Amino acid sequence: MEQPHAPVAAEAGAGAGTEVAGDAYIIRPLDLVDLSKGFCELLAQLSPSPPLSEEAFRARFAELAALGADHLILVAEEAATGRLAAAGAVMVERKFIRRCGLVGHLEDVVVDAAARGRGLGERLVRRLVEHARGRGCYKVILNCTTELKGFYAKCGFEEKNVQMGLYF
Repeated sequence: MEQPHAPVAAEAGAGAGTEVAGDAYIIRPLDLVDLSKGFCELLAQLSPSPPLSEEAFRARFAELAALGADHLILVAEEAATGRLAAAGAVMVERKFIRRCGLVGHLEDVVVDAAARGRGLGERLVRRLVEHARGRGCYKVILNCTTELKGFYAKCGFEEKNVQMGLYF
């Protein structure tokens, strides 16, 4: 596969560079080669999702890369095997309220079942939050299940309001 579109890594901003998480994992921005490193299989642990073709993955990757630092997907790669052990995204919403403020939306945070309990998810979430703060967001929000409230509280989040959804 070719190298990633430059904006994904070069324009990602604060908190987006590669980081070694302990000795076992490297946290870095999503790359085109991650399709073959288990990215779709990892996301399927979060929500049922059929595999993507390489063409579909490349097309979506290019769309997201065009958003620059307003959309960041980080992955945690196991250094020994090259397989992905975690992923998460933050999207920056541009608002009119709060003097044209910015809000970070945390999405699609998942840690592989075999890698849970090692603090990897917390490190990934903290990096995504750092990125949002570095972009000037006045808050970061997310939706989660009741079972995950404790995890996100440990990451500094507090329960606020009610989540509602309309699915199509």
